[in-house]
This record gives sequence, structure tokens and C-alpha cells, in this order.
Amino acid sequence: MAGASTAKTRRRPSDRNPQHAMLYDRELEDLPPELRWREWMLRVEAVIFASAEPVSRETLARVVGKDCSIDLLIDDLREELGSRPYEWVSVAGGWQHRTRPRFAETIHASLAPTSGGAAALSEFEAMVLMAVGYFQPVTRGELSKIFGREVSRDVIGGLRGAGFIGSGPRSPTPGAPYTYVTTPHFLSAIGMETLRDLPNIAGLLSRHPVQNEIAAAEGGENETDEESSTID
Repeated sequence: MAGASTAKTRRRPSDRNPQHAMLYDRELEDLPPELRWREWMLRVEAVIFASAEPVSRETLARVVGKDCSIDLLIDDLREELGSRPYEWVSVAGGWQHRTRPRFAETIHASLAPTSGGAAALSEFEAMVLMAVGYFQPVTRGELSKIFGREVSRDVIGGLRGAGFIGSGPRSPTPGAPYTYVTTPHFLSAIGMETLRDLPNIAGLLSRHPVQNEIAAAEGGENETDEESSTID
């Protein structure tokens, strides 16, 4: 028994060998077209359902034929789920399996435990997170200036720990402070595909007034001739 167990243990690394992946039949050429398409649909559904994060097109392409249209597969899956309480949503550059919003109240009323929920944020933390979303890359000092109060390291640390923000490029301002940017998890949590989907809230999409105000406070020159920029 011990020898058999050892043999199994020794075989496990080979399962992760690149050659093992080459043996996976993506094309399914031995199946009729209808059954092949159906099998690809089931594979895509299984991968999205099992993943805790949005699944990218590149990931899904590993389990279907090279000429298979991922978009058409997703369309067929969405059509099948039309009458179900869950759906496939396009967020953060990929697809994710989620319960339909209209059932949120029902789920809360049931008190059933759920998984994969976003970290609970205070009102101020949520406001800071949205400011990072609109003004990124942005420094802690710039955030403090935006809110007229200090944005503490604890607030930044909490948002980083929850996976909503990460480090951006060093700021070109004196001292080269760190900047902060949002992560794909941020987009997933708010259910958006890209930063361009953020609401166009008046006064928030232009960060030059904020930068100029900071520069003026530090004795710098205002660059009033620059055009307002939007999120890329």
C-alpha cells in the first residue's frame, strides 16, 4: 500500500506538465458539429461557474477549439439562462456568474451564507475608493486635498488589503510619492467592464483643477492651459 501511495505521489507532478495540457482535446473533431458546440458551451459554463474571479477570453480559449467563437458561446449560454435567477455578466475584462440583482432582497431575507462578497467599507472608505477610481494614479496627499481632510495610511492600507487598489507609478512631484490605482477586483466589485463605464459625474472627471490647487498651495505654477483629461 505504501508503495502504491508513493507511486501516486510521484505521478502527480506529471499531471501539471505542459505535455499533459497538450493531450487535452480542445477541437473535439470526432463529434458532430451540434454536439461539439454543446460540449464547448458546457466547458465554458463550468469554467466560469467554478471561478471566484471574472474569467478572461484567453482563459476560456484554452478549453475550446481554436476556431470557436467565445462571444457566440456566451450569447447562447445567456439565452439559456434567460429564465434563471442567475446570469453571465461581463466585468473587469472577463465573464462572471452572478445572481440577478432583483433577487438580492430575497437572498438577504433568507439569511443564507454567501461567498465572494465585496469587503464592507465605511462611507468615507467608499468615497476614497471612488476618488481613486476617477483620479488615478493619485497620491495620498492629493486624496487628502480632494476631501479637505487627511486620508490616513490606515484607510489606504484597508483598501489595499481588500484588493481594491494597488500601487501605481511614482508621482513626478517633489519626493516622488507613491500613487494608487484601482485593480480588476474593483471593477468586478462594482460590476463594470472598464473604468470608462464609471458614471460621468460633473466635476470629477477633470483632475487638473485639483492638481493645480495642490501646486498653488506648494508655490507651483498652475497649468491652466491644459485640457481636462478623462479616465483611460
